[in-house]
Amino acid sequence: MTSPLTDFSRLCIHTITTKPWPLEECIENYVKAGVPAVSVWRQWLEPNGLDTSARMLKDSGLRITSLVRGGFFPAKDEAGRAAALDDNRKAIDEAAAIGAPLIVLVCGAVPGIPLPEARKQIADGIAAVLPYASAAGVKLAIEPLHPMYSDCRSAINTLEQASDIVEQLGDGHLGVTVDVYHLWWDPYLRRDIQRAGDTIFSFHVCDWLTPTNDMLNDRGLMGDGCIDIPEIRAWVEEAGFTGDIEVEIFSNTWWAADQTAFLDKIKTAYIEHC
Repeated sequence: MTSPLTDFSRLCIHTITTKPWPLEECIENYVKAGVPAVSVWRQWLEPNGLDTSARMLKDSGLRITSLVRGGFFPAKDEAGRAAALDDNRKAIDEAAAIGAPLIVLVCGAVPGIPLPEARKQIADGIAAVLPYASAAGVKLAIEPLHPMYSDCRSAINTLEQASDIVEQLGDGHLGVTVDVYHLWWDPYLRRDIQRAGDTIFSFHVCDWLTPTNDMLNDRGLMGDGCIDIPEIRAWVEEAGFTGDIEVEIFSNTWWAADQTAFLDKIKTAYIEHC
């Protein structure tokens, strides 16, 4: 039985969850709402530039849980693969600049590249950037995505596949992200969470709506769907995870709503359904 959440000390919100707000409004409103941590999507750094964004985040007092996202390693030619490595090194520099200890990797897939080849390119790409991440003191977390994205967003679709790469590369700066939206369906999830153990670097929550009206941008607020989030949280905590619980919601519906009211609903759902 999972112990209920009674405070917001582990609550982290991704900037994309409140997509209408630029970085300065995310910072202001998260702090005002008593949210202690943020995961910053890279495009939120662009309007003010990296140096100014880093200073804003440092001055806010918010805990930076992660930078999202790196990855997208597969490509049909060498030039594309080299460009992906360059972009991942840039992401590592950005993470170091804002004080993010972790980069979440959405590993990528390309229509026309067979999945076994895409997975090999992913493992090779991660291996190529790991020394750079290690030197910068930044960890990398492989995030498996739901199989519905295996054509163009990620060829890594189970926690087992992610942990295979972690074990293959054997570097303490590489781990996994458990996102309930992508993994709740997997009958072997508890087993694979136990296997991942202390290589679980981050934990993401939202909910699966029925029906789902958009494959990317129709995720639910916790408690509005069919995922047993407390059960999966119990499994990751049994495996030793004690880090932030990150709310990552892609939703055209919620993005069109009043974001301050949405933030209040996130806090309520976090306590009641996580």
